[in-house]
Amino acid sequence: MVELATVLMLVATATLTPITSSSWLWFGLLLGASVIHLEAAQGIERIREVSAEGSPYTHMQSVWYFAGVLLLPLPLLALLIVLSFTHEWFRVFRGQAIAYRKVFSAATVVLAVGAGQLAFAAFFPSDGPPYAAQLDGPLGAVAVIVAGLAYRLVNYALVVGAIVASNPEQPARKALGHASDQLIIAASVGLGYAVGVFTVDRPWSMPILLVTVLALHMGLLLPQFRIAAHTDSKTGLVDAAWWSDRAADQLDRARRLARTVGVLMIDLDHFKEVNDCYGHLAGDQVLTAVAETVRHSVRSLDLVGRWGGEEFAVLVPAVGVDELTAAAERVRAAVQALTVDIHDLEGQDVTVNDLTVSIGAGVYPASGAELSDLLLAVDGALFQAKRQGRNRTVMASRIVTAAARERSA
Repeated sequence: MVELATVLMLVATATLTPITSSSWLWFGLLLGASVIHLEAAQGIERIREVSAEGSPYTHMQSVWYFAGVLLLPLPLLALLIVLSFTHEWFRVFRGQAIAYRKVFSAATVVLAVGAGQLAFAAFFPSDGPPYAAQLDGPLGAVAVIVAGLAYRLVNYALVVGAIVASNPEQPARKALGHASDQLIIAASVGLGYAVGVFTVDRPWSMPILLVTVLALHMGLLLPQFRIAAHTDSKTGLVDAAWWSDRAADQLDRARRLARTVGVLMIDLDHFKEVNDCYGHLAGDQVLTAVAETVRHSVRSLDLVGRWGGEEFAVLVPAVGVDELTAAAERVRAAVQALTVDIHDLEGQDVTVNDLTVSIGAGVYPASGAELSDLLLAVDGALFQAKRQGRNRTVMASRIVTAAARERSA
């Protein structure tokens, strides 16, 4: 229904405003800024989108969409939104989002920007876009506020309504999201207004405005989200509780999409010997170096957490047994090649090398249909890896198969 309304709106307005060369220039600038913005923020946005399951997912792409409300004819604005969502699908969510939801979300945004332009048209009925060139005086400020409210309310009402309808068992309050989401949109509308006004006469200012948006996004939202994620102070990784919450979210998503999710459990071999020989401060340095090595050995969309002590957990969406085994072996080889410069108990410079890890691996749903079962299977695989001599990877599915053979015998 929403998608049909979007198509009808675009057909009805397709020829109302001419597309000029300036319109194409502004379109190119906004599209380029949107792509750069998503590329820079894709890691945190991927985690935020998964953690927002059951509530509206709000991000700062509204900066470029609302700037488009001020600058572009509606057909070009719709094209900007479609291309932005397509880029988001491939680069941020790697095809792991639910397709019809993304189509619905894009349609709600197109309707929202249409509502924003309708609000501007009510204030400036004799002129069309670019409205950014007409916003002088108090009337212009009021027009921006009304258009921003129209933009937000249309998108918000449609998304919340869809969430409530598709999740009747969850409290309606959760579908409303966090109050801070409204502040993100308010800031995005304000920045979008600034982008639109400056772009009309000073398109060369776009790089400055893009840096401003990225600085606010990465400098304020990212640290805030990391605090909320309970970052481990020693390694900079997320802690076990937060990792488990995200793993549960990913398994729910994989269940709906009939996809797979891999889990690696990594244990640093003989770590007690490092602490005993060089002291706990040196041990912390080694642990931090191993954590960084693990993080850089897996994909950007994989979530690495500290499980406890010298153990790490890695959530690896959309992989099979062979791909997960390859990922585990990359981690193992990278740790084995690692050298860490530390100070021993006597203050002498020492290089620690020949570090190894034992890794247990498992894939949902083959190794476990529930998170607890999957983690139990992977933990059993890790135990097998250590019992077989350490510095190796053991796949949980093999353990399950062996156990099944023993029972049948």
